[in-house]
Amino acid sequence: MNADRELDARGLNCPLPILKAKKALADMHSGQTLKVISTDAGSVRDFQAFAKQTGNVLLEQATLGGDHISVLKRR
Repeated sequence: MNADRELDARGLNCPLPILKAKKALADMHSGQTLKVISTDAGSVRDFQAFAKQTGNVLLEQATLGGDHISVLKRR
């Protein structure tokens, strides 16, 4: 999926992928999408909870090799 912005959080452990995504989303307009690529397996679960807590929409998640990809839509 194409996104308006991409965040490479590879090599970062919890909670850094979430914190960096939160900062990136704050700089985006409502309706824009952010693709986050992380190597932290816990980020899959973390982004599900993050979306529920913040009202942002989790559009897609996938795991490709060691990369965990989450696509969020800014509320």
